[in-house]
Amino acid sequence: MLSGDARRPDPGGTGWPLRAALVAATGLLALAGCGVSAERVPREVTPPHGPFPAATPGTAATESGTVVQRLCYVRDDTLVVVDRRVRTLPTPREQIGLLVDGPVATEQEDRLTSALTGVNVVTDVRVAGGEATVAVGERLAGTGRNDEVLAFGQIVCTLTGRADVDRVTFVQGGQRLGVPRADGSLSTGPLTAADYAAMVSPR
Repeated sequence: MLSGDARRPDPGGTGWPLRAALVAATGLLALAGCGVSAERVPREVTPPHGPFPAATPGTAATESGTVVQRLCYVRDDTLVVVDRRVRTLPTPREQIGLLVDGPVATEQEDRLTSALTGVNVVTDVRVAGGEATVAVGERLAGTGRNDEVLAFGQIVCTLTGRADVDRVTFVQGGQRLGVPRADGSLSTGPLTAADYAAMVSPR
């Protein structure tokens, strides 16, 4: 018994075997147009040797993306702004720790130092509503510098370089501390970068 395709009349007078051949030829031409050559005999393909490293989403973006952290060090009697590129921005407390640690070797070659070297300089740093509250120990005693303006200026200059801090208040024993500004006057209110702008060196 003939199938439905075999019984269906061919308007062009061409049988279905010929049409099937034309379809197959068209498929081969399409493959050739895509740069894939047809082979008469199937060929075994040997896969490349493994193992293969697993792809980690976002790795390239993480390695290429950097953020700038601003630190303020001292040269002679001026404040010098140093920008370091890091993977992630340190916390305010960690930035103060970097000030206490002092400049790295390449920065020391540029004659940079820190007025915050020593222990028990800063005991706590908290940020809320754009204001950083810095608790200091013994009024920065033992820093090795007579001029405390540089030490406080380093902290204010560094912390206000952050996007989440625009002013800094110093406390000791839970009470606000009178801090010297660049002009020598004392202030117990929040300090900003403008209070020490006159001490900042253009590098």
